[in-house]
Amino acid sequence: MARKLLLEHINVPDIHTFDVYRQKGGYRAVEKALKTLTPDEVVEEVKKSGLRGRGGAGFPTGMKWSFLAKPEGVARYLVCNADESEPGTFKDRYLMTHIPHALIEGMIVSSFALGAHTSYIYVRGEMMPQIRILERAIAEAKNAGFLGKNILGTGYDLELYVQPGGGAYICGEETALLESLEGKRGNPRIKPPFPAIAGLYGCPTVVNNVESIAATVPIINDGGDEYAKIGIGRSTGTKLISASGNLVRPGVYEIELGLPVEEFIYSDEWCGGIANGKRLKATVAGGSSVPVLPANLSLKLANGDPRLMSYESLSEGGFATGTMMGSGGFIAFDEDQCIVRNTWNFSRFYHHESCGQCSPCREGTGWMEKVLHRLEFGHGKMSDIDLLVDVSKKIEGNTICPLGDAAAWPVASAIRHFRDEFEWHVNEPVKSLDTNYGLANYAEPIAKAVSTEN
Repeated sequence: MARKLLLEHINVPDIHTFDVYRQKGGYRAVEKALKTLTPDEVVEEVKKSGLRGRGGAGFPTGMKWSFLAKPEGVARYLVCNADESEPGTFKDRYLMTHIPHALIEGMIVSSFALGAHTSYIYVRGEMMPQIRILERAIAEAKNAGFLGKNILGTGYDLELYVQPGGGAYICGEETALLESLEGKRGNPRIKPPFPAIAGLYGCPTVVNNVESIAATVPIINDGGDEYAKIGIGRSTGTKLISASGNLVRPGVYEIELGLPVEEFIYSDEWCGGIANGKRLKATVAGGSSVPVLPANLSLKLANGDPRLMSYESLSEGGFATGTMMGSGGFIAFDEDQCIVRNTWNFSRFYHHESCGQCSPCREGTGWMEKVLHRLEFGHGKMSDIDLLVDVSKKIEGNTICPLGDAAAWPVASAIRHFRDEFEWHVNEPVKSLDTNYGLANYAEPIAKAVSTEN
């Protein structure tokens, strides 16, 4: 069985309560950090761990912390990005629902490391049950002396607040989140200055994902070097994966980075294969904003080696034959799924969620949605396919924040790998309305499930 660091006690009754979480070793990391380590030593442990941001960017967490400016007499802030809005991603919500104290403990440890005395958890507005769960957990931690003034008699003070968002995907971008937290419209800021220099209320700020912050707990408990032994290469530790789509067992899984994609999909320990005896057609490995891959490139690299669930292996080959780990929103499509319809659905989302600040994104996402709608509903032209590629290139890299890229990459990759399916929609406009194209010849998957016997 794979090692579990965050979900080890997920099935323990009442693990969401302070008392049970404490009985299972909870808040040991706070005691160790505040009583035996300096803030710089905590940062150093996170650096040694090799932990990379689990929200999508994959930037080294300890390095990000080290960039935080520390001007004399100026407040510093830690903000947890719990605005989980990426289609196909639900692991942060799962963690906050079932083990909220793992996040609270991580917030205390991380705030101490950064010298922050006021910290915030910014939660997507639709997650009202999770907001209430977190507020109860904060109250329990405060009653037990782990929040507030003079925590554990160490002289360290910390107040922690939960702030509901307005349900905007754009507020998952850290500077748009900060704008929203300040009570403004959630538009991304032009950088520089970066939040580490001028973030919340113009003060030095670190914004980290829920899973990234929770991961600091096992890092401090066991040491950064021990955490770094898990995983493969620069992809250290464990990763929460939101698995959905046409799988026998969708859900949230904690994997050791470096697990073969084929094993993750087909092994009985994980997703159990493709549902209803169907064959795999394509995957989206990291949430809707990453390139889609056909089955053969999902399971194998271009050179035939197994593709692994790691930052490096998933991106191997660039966008020509690779994709991204992203937020870990793993979606599997079986042979009956329509790539054109799926791509149109993603484009609808990004058009709706664009903040409108940058014209390439504001206009381009709408154009892509309209053209894909034409193709999906039998009114497309062959020139529309190249038009989509051209529009995606005009958007990519030309916006303040990555939402434009997130909208462009799925469209470009779908056409790159499944162009014949797009052309079939043009050539068979009536048939495509009620019939799916099926498997592309070059996307023929490995039909036999991987053996789980060792």
